[in-house]
Amino acid sequence: MPFRDRHIGHFRTLAAIKVPRIMRVVAWMLIVALVTAVLFLTFTPWVQTASGPGQVTALDPNDRVQEINALVPGRIDRWFVRDGSRVEEGDPILRIIDNDPQLLERLAAEREQLVAQREAAETALETAQLDLERTRSLFEDGLAARRDFEQAQIRVEELRARVAEANAALSRLDVDISRQSAQLVRAPRDGTILQVNAGDSATLVSAGQTVATFLPANAERAVELFIDGRDIALVHPGSEVRLLFEGWPAVQFSGWPSVAVGTFAGEVVAVDPSAQPDGTFRVLVSEDADAGEPWPGRNFVRIGATARGWVLLDTVPVGYELWRQLNNFPPRYVPASAAAAQDARI
Repeated sequence: MPFRDRHIGHFRTLAAIKVPRIMRVVAWMLIVALVTAVLFLTFTPWVQTASGPGQVTALDPNDRVQEINALVPGRIDRWFVRDGSRVEEGDPILRIIDNDPQLLERLAAEREQLVAQREAAETALETAQLDLERTRSLFEDGLAARRDFEQAQIRVEELRARVAEANAALSRLDVDISRQSAQLVRAPRDGTILQVNAGDSATLVSAGQTVATFLPANAERAVELFIDGRDIALVHPGSEVRLLFEGWPAVQFSGWPSVAVGTFAGEVVAVDPSAQPDGTFRVLVSEDADAGEPWPGRNFVRIGATARGWVLLDTVPVGYELWRQLNNFPPRYVPASAAAAQDARI
């Protein structure tokens, strides 16, 4: 007989005490929970991510917000648009007039004068060339002196220089007339006028001054993400990205992108080689056409709207990810070639 059973009879109160059923149930629950937690941390996959804020922009730099500049100095005569106006390519935006309202007429008159001078110089050149030919013939026959022949040659060259000078002056004047004729600023392409700089007939503008901002139509959207420098080495062109747009309802699980709701697929297009002033790196993300989930319409996600993105990295156990987060370690490094091979296998 065991020692406990031989002597338990001397302690009747102790013998009467039994472990409550609830305690047994709690003990089994704790054991099951502990085993489940260990299995969960060991075998449940977790997708590591490099996240960062961003904003919607245009993929093509020519499709981004542009400044419309005055082509000539002068003062504002008339606006043809206002904030939010839709314009087509070639539509007038602004007319600028010179401080001298008769400038174009005076330039035209000056051009006529230069044309007349050039024609006179060309006629004189033709006459001088004929005189040169006659003098050469007489010189060869011994009927004219060498000096007369040389003077005729010099006269021809002087008139050629005068014709060239007249052509150069006429070209310069044509450039001035062309610039002054560009007083009507037109839309470079289809788009929307975002903002018009205030001004009326008393407002003077200089050449190159911004008069309005313009957004081209039908721009292909992209997202600029700003990733921390600790994780940027893990981000490569072609990496998958999950995006959450401002104002769009979503439930995001960064470690399980397959169960996220309201997020959209993207693909890394480019990674800047240098950092921003705040130490982050810009990552350009385009829409993933092969994902089968197009981004929200342009009325819901517009150029300039804020977003947040998660670049999908390596898949690790949940326990490893928890240990990494507690120790503030970077995500597990996977070379770009190895990541591409892994994606191909998947």
